[in-house]
This record gives sequence, C-alpha cells and structure tokens, in this order.
Amino acid sequence: MKSLIASALVLGAFSVQAADIVDTAVSAGSFGTLVAAVKQADLVGTLKGPGPFTVFAPTDEAFARIPQAQLDALLKDKAMLTKVLTYHVVPGKVMAADVKAGEVPTVQGESLTVGTKNGVMVDDANVVKTDIVADNGVIHVIDRVLMPR
Repeated sequence: MKSLIASALVLGAFSVQAADIVDTAVSAGSFGTLVAAVKQADLVGTLKGPGPFTVFAPTDEAFARIPQAQLDALLKDKAMLTKVLTYHVVPGKVMAADVKAGEVPTVQGESLTVGTKNGVMVDDANVVKTDIVADNGVIHVIDRVLMPR
C-alpha cells in the first residue's frame, strides 16, 4: 500500500500541466510573428487568462504574405494591431467538431464568417490544422492573417 501511494506521488510530481494559449503557440514553433505581435499589443496577460478562448492563429508563413512595409506599420500601430489580433479570437472554446457555418462574434467586436464547404474557412483564410488544445482554450491554425473590415 505504501509503495502504491509513493508511486502515485512520484507520478503526480512528473505530470505535465497543459499550457495556456500563449505558451502553446510558443512551443509550436510556427507562430513567432504572432507571439511577437501579441507581446507588442500587450495581450499576453489576456491570452494567459482563464478564457476560454478560440484563437484562429496565423502562421509565420501567413504573416509573410503581408508586404513588409504594411506589416512593419501594423506592428508599430498598437491600436490597429490590437484590433487585428482580437479579431482572431472568439470567446469560448470551439472545437473543430462543433464548428458551424455562419457569423461568429470576435473579441474585437466584429464577426468572422465561417464557411464549411471544401474544408473550414474563416473569412478568406483556410483552417489548416485544428484542435491544438491549451488549458484556457483551443488554437486552430490558419493560412492568412485576418483583417477586420
């Protein structure tokens, strides 16, 4: 009995707690620009908060599609950067199996248009990977940076 309890304590000490959305994005390795932008906009604390959040996360390749001068200007304009980044976040934890076509309100205030024909699209971005679970929500990877209207 004592060895069973000791084993349980040892295993418990090595159990890994799930990471929040920011830490999950950092460890994924393909969201360097997104993470830098989140830091620039002072949104780290929010995305490390309790949530839950659903984040449509553009990869570094998606950010590379934006002309460099336009991206540099966006990163320098904190208000606009915040508007763009919060447009990628939906309140609640929406897993891929729960996605339905239609308008979805964002944290920014406008709505995203979700389509489900020929794969899932969010506005004009394709969802290329789904259900990267974090302890305060979920990340779905997209191939474009979404711009609010």
